[in-house]
Amino acid sequence: MNGQLPPKYIQLKEEILSWITTDQFKAHDKLPSENEIAARYGFSRQTVRQALGELEAEGWLYRSQGKGTFVAESSGAAATHPSKHGLTIGLMTTHISDYIFPTIVRGVESALRTEGARLLLASTDNEKNKERESLESMLRQQPDGLIIEPTKSAEGNPNLDYYLSLESRGIPFVMLNERYSDLDAPCLKVDDELGGYRAAEHLIKLGHHRIAGLFKTDDFQGIYRMRGFLRALRESHLALHAEYLIRYTTEEKHGRPAGALAALLDKSTDERPTAIVCYNDELAVRLLDVVRSKGLAVPGDLSLVGFDDATLATATEVKLTTLEHPKTRMGEDAVKLLMRLMAKKGRKKPEADIVYDPRLIIRESTAPSKETI
Repeated sequence: MNGQLPPKYIQLKEEILSWITTDQFKAHDKLPSENEIAARYGFSRQTVRQALGELEAEGWLYRSQGKGTFVAESSGAAATHPSKHGLTIGLMTTHISDYIFPTIVRGVESALRTEGARLLLASTDNEKNKERESLESMLRQQPDGLIIEPTKSAEGNPNLDYYLSLESRGIPFVMLNERYSDLDAPCLKVDDELGGYRAAEHLIKLGHHRIAGLFKTDDFQGIYRMRGFLRALRESHLALHAEYLIRYTTEEKHGRPAGALAALLDKSTDERPTAIVCYNDELAVRLLDVVRSKGLAVPGDLSLVGFDDATLATATEVKLTTLEHPKTRMGEDAVKLLMRLMAKKGRKKPEADIVYDPRLIIRESTAPSKETI
């Protein structure tokens, strides 16, 4: 539409739908009158009448002669046209086609097939506003349950109203990789702190003393991996220079880590790090190019540890030492956990989190420090 806004009646439809999906108006609640809505938003009564008419035709609203317009008991197309496939499960991830996410999605799909359920798939592109849009879209389609990976989990939850709406509607959900601190939904995650600890511990046992860490800290995975990394250094009484700890956000991931490492590698041989722990394998592979550009080699000059055991970890000429992420199993287990929640039918006994042990996988990117040889 070349940047143009949608027609006014469509804008108003979206606004009224947001009232319903966030439970500002519940089933059988009366909406403001046409005159009140028109005055509130500066639209004509014809625009209001067109928006309300379409929402009524789609099953979101009903009219009572002489009384007004009300929210329908089971709102929307999903209610008026139930799935022929039985259960409908929504899956929201930060990405769908990148990195480890396709493998997680395949695990979910495989488990849902055995349940005869259909999948609604959405990606937030790791943006809070797109998470909100995805949650609203899911609520309109009224799934039986949701599997959600939070977006930038360490930066708060501006979409709490939508999560509360899920709870009030009795739609169970589980969270992948991490959980917002203001929610108590069960979560499936790797023990990221233990993984960060094991990564650093491995390098310490190889005799490395100058170890740098690069962590994305707008999600809790990165924060906990960093926490484990720091704990391992402290327990071994190794000092960490401030410049050796590089933190970055999602928006900075294509520039800041590479630039910071390049600056570290420009230092003299006895000042630059001999080993690095990376937030994930994607970053580790990107940093290999930085190391090469400085005329250095992995692991001859610099040992490198990734995280997640992604396909990338073995796709380069240097196979990465990394920490295991269950991926397919996590997707399958998420479906099983969600099915248990759905079977409880309102009973309050909580489900425990599922926490996976991050096994260290040693490959070619780590070697003993030359300082100890």
